[in-house]
Amino acid sequence: MPELPEVETTRRGISPLVVGRRVETVLVRQPKLRWLISPDLSQSLTGQQITGVGRRGKYLFLETGTGRVMIHLGMSGSLRVLKHSAKISKHDHVDILLNDNSLLRYRDPRRFGSIFWLPGQEGHELIDFLGLEPLEADFDTAYLYEQSRGRRVAIKVFIMNNRVVVGVGNIYANEALFRSGIRPDRAAGSVSKSRYVNLVGAIKDVLTEAIGSGGTSLKDFVREDGSPGYFEQSLMVYGRGGINCLQCHRKLKEIRLGQRTTVFCTRCQR
Repeated sequence: MPELPEVETTRRGISPLVVGRRVETVLVRQPKLRWLISPDLSQSLTGQQITGVGRRGKYLFLETGTGRVMIHLGMSGSLRVLKHSAKISKHDHVDILLNDNSLLRYRDPRRFGSIFWLPGQEGHELIDFLGLEPLEADFDTAYLYEQSRGRRVAIKVFIMNNRVVVGVGNIYANEALFRSGIRPDRAAGSVSKSRYVNLVGAIKDVLTEAIGSGGTSLKDFVREDGSPGYFEQSLMVYGRGGINCLQCHRKLKEIRLGQRTTVFCTRCQR
């Protein structure tokens, strides 16, 4: 599914096109996503001005003066800014029509995303427990090392735990651990502080680079302008199980951790 870089790419893409626009109406063609779309979405959002587009983990927020729309892209969702006259396709489930003859369209073939209306400053159970943002300054070595103490869980599972840090999905966890030279199946509590220095830096770097490249090109994900991301060209281990390591040329090992495919080098990572 779209990971943090893909979601951040979408946020940056749609933000200048919708901020400052007023919502004329909301058309919900298919309310049954992973959860039922908030039934008061159209009534609450119509007439409101979009004042910002935010992100928390993999959730996007359309901010208004009276509340916000919380959107998760799920397995295959995407947001596009189009003209009012844009042709409607089978999986175009929600249109937010704006006052400049444009619309923000939510498309989701697998219908595994979600759209909620949160009035005022109201939170939501899906985001209230989330940990730190990995690209913010407070996500640092001291924080991650302290969180890891006494943890027997594999370090890859640990850094993918949204209660610890948000948005480090499977692809980028594999890549960050390779860059920092840490085996993904090492117990999080057994990794030294000095190695957490490398890991925190690797997480920040791999996510920043992926955002700069437009996100990883996944099967069902395209950016708001319809073009795919190209960070996959820079992947060192993810999706390369059984292929020689690009660094030492030993065959990469593939295992399952936390029910997710995990690829690493037994020589470069320890």
